[in-house]
Amino acid sequence: MSVKLEDVLKDENLVKNIQEIAKDTALLHGVLMRTKETPNSSDVVSYAPFTLFPTPVPTALFHQALAVQTHFNRLVDRVSQDPTFLEETLASTIKVDDFTARLFSIYKQVQQEHPHQSIVLGLNRSDYMLDHRPDGGTSLKQIEINTIAASFGGLASRTPDVHRHILKVANLPEECNRVLDNNPAAGLARGLAKAWELYGSERAVVMFLVEDVQRNIYDHRYVENELWKRNIPVIRRQFEDVCRTGSLDQSKRLFVDGREIAIVYFRNGYMPQNYTSEKSWEARLMMERSLAVKCPDISTHLAGTKKVQQELARPGVLERFFSDEPEAVAQIRATFAGLYTLDMGEEGDKTVAMALANPDQYVLKPQREGGGNNIYGNEICEVLENLKNSSERTAYILMDKIQPVPVQNYLLRAGAPLRLNSCLSELGVFGAYVRKGKDMVFNECVGHLLRTKSSEHADGGVAAGVAVLDNPLLV
Repeated sequence: MSVKLEDVLKDENLVKNIQEIAKDTALLHGVLMRTKETPNSSDVVSYAPFTLFPTPVPTALFHQALAVQTHFNRLVDRVSQDPTFLEETLASTIKVDDFTARLFSIYKQVQQEHPHQSIVLGLNRSDYMLDHRPDGGTSLKQIEINTIAASFGGLASRTPDVHRHILKVANLPEECNRVLDNNPAAGLARGLAKAWELYGSERAVVMFLVEDVQRNIYDHRYVENELWKRNIPVIRRQFEDVCRTGSLDQSKRLFVDGREIAIVYFRNGYMPQNYTSEKSWEARLMMERSLAVKCPDISTHLAGTKKVQQELARPGVLERFFSDEPEAVAQIRATFAGLYTLDMGEEGDKTVAMALANPDQYVLKPQREGGGNNIYGNEICEVLENLKNSSERTAYILMDKIQPVPVQNYLLRAGAPLRLNSCLSELGVFGAYVRKGKDMVFNECVGHLLRTKSSEHADGGVAAGVAVLDNPLLV
């Protein structure tokens, strides 16, 4: 008699036995995270949180997400190269959002300087949920695209073997074939390696710009190690290190601790609190002015803002960037959820009225990365009642709330009790591209990520302690 995953989920004794095997398997395969928020705590390590079983994902929608990624890579790059579009789109936001305004100020300053680095490197992740429509169908809808510090490509490279082993132990061998190989770490490293080669100096290093406390360090290390395999040297530095030892020579080459920097890979710098002093901002400006390849550069960072996402969903805007590619436009647009402006004027007023009338149908989004920033339900009413007649509302956009169908699974966290949860999942797709001048020399979809959380949580990722790592089980 064949065993089904639904039956295994209901067998408490089997689940308890598998749980212990699963934890050990995660440790064996290097699905790791530091357990303490202190520097130099690599001796206090546990498994990163993950689902006991992989989550069913429709095969067609999974492949749709992978297929559109190279178009999103080109879209982000083209948006970043269109100063008129960025200035017009962000004009209202930078008047009320100090963080975006600081980034935009650096962007304007760098634009006026020459020479520019002609090599552009983008490593991004486009995130989706599966929307259950009233007609009973399911569609792929984009949550956002992360153009800076897109995480978990390293750990996502280690989790397929964990879930395959669990499925074998659970007597579900056929399901093993439906968990695909996945190695975003290698793909992200290929993009970094291509940009490093084009930079053209074997002595120059890749600098990971990191936080002082990094629980998710092993996610970084997998990408780092892929570079070392290619004999590409890597250093890890913080903003304060760049402030203290960073400099530009007459050619604008960047040096930190006496090492020439070929690539600045930002794994920090995406939230206001990352800039602890004015010196942090000065360091960001120096890096942006330099000839080092930035991942992302300041214009690509701005291209990932929520306001840009909302503007791209307007009728006719995608055609600006793909004037003679209707198929690419259609593939991208098919993933868009409803997105609405809160700019001052009649259109923004309509958005406010719509949100106040049915707050549970929408999400209010500020211009922030890192998870846990979005506003839902009655809180939308509280915020918009206060801001509806103020230009402060333009710091946000409104988006249709995606309505996924919950699935049952167990979420494994160190020290947490095991219980069956109603869960929601988010599919991320990693993209990597390199452009030299006007030529796109590398453009790939390099892997995927599934994160799952209990449906009782509205928002928050793995790093925020809400979601856990997962794998798609293609159905």
